[in-house]
Amino acid sequence: MNPWLLWTALSHTARLSTVLQILLYLPLTLATLSTSAFLLLSLLLSAHSLIHGTLILLWGSSALSVMQVPMHPFLLLVSFNAFAQITHPLLATATRWWAKFLTFSGPSFVALEGLSSLLVAQKVGQVGKALADEAESYQLAILLASAAAYVVAFWWIVVAYPAAAASPLSSTLLGVALTAFLFLTVIGFWLRRTNIVESAMLSLFLAYNVWLCGFDQTSFTDPASSYAPLLSNILPHLQTLVNFITNTLPKPVLVALVYRLAILQLASRILPTIGADAWEADESSDGWDGRPTSTMTRILLIYRQSIFVMVYSHLLLLDPASQVWWRWANIMFTLILWSIELTVSPDEDDVSVKWKVE
Repeated sequence: MNPWLLWTALSHTARLSTVLQILLYLPLTLATLSTSAFLLLSLLLSAHSLIHGTLILLWGSSALSVMQVPMHPFLLLVSFNAFAQITHPLLATATRWWAKFLTFSGPSFVALEGLSSLLVAQKVGQVGKALADEAESYQLAILLASAAAYVVAFWWIVVAYPAAAASPLSSTLLGVALTAFLFLTVIGFWLRRTNIVESAMLSLFLAYNVWLCGFDQTSFTDPASSYAPLLSNILPHLQTLVNFITNTLPKPVLVALVYRLAILQLASRILPTIGADAWEADESSDGWDGRPTSTMTRILLIYRQSIFVMVYSHLLLLDPASQVWWRWANIMFTLILWSIELTVSPDEDDVSVKWKVE
């Protein structure tokens, strides 16, 4: 067998193992021990991820992904042992400050998700416009796809409405969001600052957040109720593990986590392309690698494991009611950002004219 293929398979398996361990260990600690133990594990995993990212930045070896796999079970055991007896005051202080950091980071996570969603929607709209300009045969397909996206989005909202608009305030926020979206879409068409593809993508973003607003306390399974001590037989071991995974991992949190990480990843890929022509035309530049957005994207991708741990920890700490209100904040922030982008950007800016979907 080709050694390169074998090493590639091993490296990819190690990365997958890292993701699965983080996904399981954090709610496992929260379910079986305490919030303090969970915060300690989150802090240790974040510190390890920062060190791992720094080593990748300085060394760049693919062996690091394999070498870090045993660290996660070790940190889990450290967290369990640290809170299995009297807790040291220093650990209590560290976990308390880490909880404050995660709490205060909440608005930044929401803002980044909204900004990234808008950026991805605009990129998709830009690609759609380029395809429509390239050949008329693409126009019908783009119109049909956009119409299907609108239908799916509004059907999604209708299905989620009974749960999402359970209170007068929630129903008011939903009405405001839908009205603002329709108003901004009309304004964007009138000003020729958007197109149907971008609007359809944002309608799906709106529907997704409204759907998540429909999850309440009854939609979350109590992690402690699904945990049972492992028995001596291997079959009960597996049954207990499967029961824990299916009942403990909160489904809305996992959906929100996957979407937030995916949208940040896409936005980090799109960001360097904004104004690329203007940058490349500058003879004093060092090419794509010398662009500031390229450097920022590389740093974000290197430290993406740290972002993964912090975002996941923050979502697990939020109670269902807090998650709902953060969703509404995300919707309103994104709509406000879109309105500013549609109405304020100067027409004479060459970069914005080329980037914006007209």
